Amino acid sequence: MKKILATAKTVRQLLKGAKYSIDYYQREYKWQKKQMQELVEDLCGRFLESYQPSHARKQVAEYGHYFLGSIIVSDKENASFLVDGQQRLTSLSLLLIFLRHRQMDKANQVNIDELIFSEQFGDKSFNLDVPARTECMKALFEGQPFDATGKPESESLQNVQDRYSDIEAHFPDEIDDAALPYFIDWMIENVHLVEITAFSNKDAYAIFETMNDRGLSLTPAEMLKGYLLANIADTDKRTQANTQWKERVQTLTKWDKETDADFFKAWLRSQYATKIRERKKGGQAEDFDLIGTEFHRWLRDAATKIGLHSGDEFYRFIATDFDFYSRHYIRVLEASEKIVPGLERIAYNADQGFTLQPMLLLAPLKPTDSEGVADAKMRAVARFLDILLARRLWNFRSIAYSTMQYAMFLVMREIRGLELQPLARVLHARLDAEDAETFASNDRLRLHQQNRWALHRLLARLTDWVETEAGNASRYDEFVSGGKNPYEVEHIWANKPERHANEFSHPEDFAEQRNRIGGLLLLPKKFNASYGALAYEEKLPHYNTQNLLARSLHELCYTHNPGFKAFVNKTSLPFSPHEHFKKADQDKRSALYQQIAEQIWNPDLLLSEIGE
Repeated sequence: MKKILATAKTVRQLLKGAKYSIDYYQREYKWQKKQMQELVEDLCGRFLESYQPSHARKQVAEYGHYFLGSIIVSDKENASFLVDGQQRLTSLSLLLIFLRHRQMDKANQVNIDELIFSEQFGDKSFNLDVPARTECMKALFEGQPFDATGKPESESLQNVQDRYSDIEAHFPDEIDDAALPYFIDWMIENVHLVEITAFSNKDAYAIFETMNDRGLSLTPAEMLKGYLLANIADTDKRTQANTQWKERVQTLTKWDKETDADFFKAWLRSQYATKIRERKKGGQAEDFDLIGTEFHRWLRDAATKIGLHSGDEFYRFIATDFDFYSRHYIRVLEASEKIVPGLERIAYNADQGFTLQPMLLLAPLKPTDSEGVADAKMRAVARFLDILLARRLWNFRSIAYSTMQYAMFLVMREIRGLELQPLARVLHARLDAEDAETFASNDRLRLHQQNRWALHRLLARLTDWVETEAGNASRYDEFVSGGKNPYEVEHIWANKPERHANEFSHPEDFAEQRNRIGGLLLLPKKFNASYGALAYEEKLPHYNTQNLLARSLHELCYTHNPGFKAFVNKTSLPFSPHEHFKKADQDKRSALYQQIAEQIWNPDLLLSEIGE
């Protein structure tokens, strides 16, 4: 093996003036929503542990540091080829592009362009140089749409786009205009990676295999199992508990290799966390935080506190508690992936990327609950979250992990172990206490760069509710899934301000009104491609071939359509056809959408589930 270099570098040192390539045989970018959310949450959470609005920017140098892992590089042909680390560097590049857009037109901008691309003789190229992705990355960099359909590496390209959307959806509001330059400074100067450089492919892959294949280091879940089993003296019980544990963990890890760890964090937090770190510099890690970082050590230290004193109690902890909560966690996973009748809102909340949901769903459950009671409790919690998230998104509020963590900890602690009726009442009271943020408190909801993903989901709910209430089958999965012809947010007005000059004296005023919720529909991508630029009157007949929310613009929707007419009569919603679509028409549609939202996300439905 030739010389090997290992150098710790900040993000700035790693990317400034550098150029990384990827060999043709390992070009797929495979990160999923979970990995990107965790990266954003980890980085933002670590920054917010130190940040105070009163700090001067130079104090960022004293903030805590974060280790993002290592990359392995083969230095050959006068270029650096990534052998390991392309997932991390691609994701980091997407985050930098997002931050570049986020700080645009703001004071105190941090120059991060040089970390994203370099320029030579007037030609720009990305520092992570993968030719097949250049067009897609350029579109994201310039804030332009990009269609990956039919292109080489379409899976990677779609993942690149989706992960960028995840960043947009989950970057926290706390890192606002004032905090943003501090965060960017911190990320490029206090986040570190180790760059391991070999000078041949053979050596680089030998290092990669050594780092990934050798050794039998135990996972936290395995260490937890060892501790629990060691405290069960009865051989038969210990064997039975071990078999039960292995079988259930195998089921959990079918979802993802880290799902078992995710389960233990959700379970132990839901039942035992009593304190959380204060959101200020120097705050001490408490139960909630320790379970999130080292749950196996936390349980060992807290064993007597949570009632584990004897071998029988350790056995019961596995045979009863572990069995019960892991079984219902799997039910949560299943309901998050696809619509489960009765638990639909678990999928809706998961689709919004709300990762705090599982611990809240487990919090009121008790091992003595029947399957029906457990489902009813989870249904109540999921409905509460559905209403809370919809209200926040309607009011331009973040639902990111770091934003919601403390409030959800308080809810989790309050509903722990409650029976169904008091649970529903507590959750209803919490929504009543949030009445400053309802759908009526924002009549200017509009589409913008940061809420595109969330608004797509809100429109899917509005559209699907109208369809199902009129007696049609649910098409929610169709509205939110990808595929060959995905649904997109369609503007009723084409981007032609000159057509509306009689109502808007400035294009900016037109653009703001055009993006209002009442001027939006959810339609197949091919519809927008075919008709998107047409005038409203030309598009109107085509709207009548689409979903009911779009069809309701056309007068024919109100004739020979008994299901829809009965629905309108029952709900008294102000549906009406629109022969033309002026500003006043759009305002009427916005009011209609708001009233639909108030019926879908009505807090009183929580009480109706318990007969009140």
